[in-house]
Amino acid sequence: MTDRPYWQQSACEIAEAISTGRTTASEVVSSTVERMRATNGRINAVVDDLGDAAIEKAREHDRIFAASGVIGPLHGVPVTIKENTDQAGRATPNGVTAFKDIIAPADSPVVSNFKKAGAIIIGRTNTPEFSFRATTDNELHGRTLNPWNDWASAGGSSGGASAAVMSGMGAIAHGNDIGGSLRFPAAATGAATVKPGLGRVPAYNPSAGAERGLLAQIMSVQGAIAREVKDVRRAMRALIQYDPHDPWMVPMPFDGPAQDGPVKVAFTKNTFEFDLHPAVEKALDTARDALNDAGYEVTEVEPPQLRETAREANSCLFGEMQALVGDDIRKYGSSTINGIFDSYFEYFKPYEGKELLLGLARRSHYLREWTLFLQQYPLVLTPFLLQPTYASDRDAEGVQGVIDVLGAAIYSYSMNFLGLPAGNIAANENDGLPVGVQIVGQRFREDMILDACEAIETRVGAMAEQLFAREG
Repeated sequence: MTDRPYWQQSACEIAEAISTGRTTASEVVSSTVERMRATNGRINAVVDDLGDAAIEKAREHDRIFAASGVIGPLHGVPVTIKENTDQAGRATPNGVTAFKDIIAPADSPVVSNFKKAGAIIIGRTNTPEFSFRATTDNELHGRTLNPWNDWASAGGSSGGASAAVMSGMGAIAHGNDIGGSLRFPAAATGAATVKPGLGRVPAYNPSAGAERGLLAQIMSVQGAIAREVKDVRRAMRALIQYDPHDPWMVPMPFDGPAQDGPVKVAFTKNTFEFDLHPAVEKALDTARDALNDAGYEVTEVEPPQLRETAREANSCLFGEMQALVGDDIRKYGSSTINGIFDSYFEYFKPYEGKELLLGLARRSHYLREWTLFLQQYPLVLTPFLLQPTYASDRDAEGVQGVIDVLGAAIYSYSMNFLGLPAGNIAANENDGLPVGVQIVGQRFREDMILDACEAIETRVGAMAEQLFAREG
């Protein structure tokens, strides 16, 4: 039991308190909506306030509980949904002013699965234009602030999600990730997350007018951000429920078999041509020591062809985007996002035509090397951001800004290209900002990744506790 206000409590604490009758969904949701309305004016994380409907839904949940018990494992837990994902009757603008009147005809599978688990949606969160920046800002809704420091980026593209959850506006935040969009915000704000692997969480937007490109389909995944690892785990178990709208989804249980003996973890600090900030190196050392002390067997060893994989990933992805989305960005995007994409295309050198097809073919080679490596080392501890964080508009400051933010994130987008799961957890603090590390794992072993993240969280503590302590 805890005497903290409900908006500070974890999803697991809330669900347990409701299921045992110590509180009600109405009390929890009302507390969280009140917090959202008191805080969001400064943070600008939630851009569609659904608080009134959420309070009414909570009353309905209470009536159901009185009659038949909990709806599911997230009964009464307040959550947010990222505004690039369909929720029936709400806009899906994807951060673009021209798309503000696209109204979803039905729920996406993520929304449906949250509802089936008993979660209550209190609002929809901000995302950058086309959900393709490592910071969250757009002409439609404006900038989302990092709750730690107004100067710093809240990350992107799920910056609204991460800023909301770390500020107490929901216990769990939905987000998605095509090149780091769950992990950038988690690293920037000190939250916990895992980018699921390909085929794990069903994805589909009923409002979409056409299918996405092949790489967008296999690199983009749906997931959750939370203040504590245990809540990410609970959210993931709810989100992986099968939905036939997603032809990539593989119906697998979330929890895999136990490993024989200590779990072997490969550990690398290699940042190739990029500098590694001392605070990030300290975080990596802290994470390594925490895993060793928790019984993992950590060995410093280089994973295969990481730099080559990252180069291939970007040339392929930006080649596909230039061909399939480039015209829409030019037509509907702001001057800011167009300038950023100019820098993307200059630095990442998009493949075209046969070169793109060959790059896609080579993906199998890199993935094979990694799956073989992961047979020996089921987990890999790597850097994520190579500096504690970055200024909110750094990626809009020309090619060098793009290099500093996205170009250096070689351990991020390479994992999307390979379709491998990867978690992010804070392992240090530097000058009042959290510093995250990444743990990569075998396909369908997000459970093992989260176990390792929890071992690090146990050593370091949940970063949200420090944020809330500031408020007294």
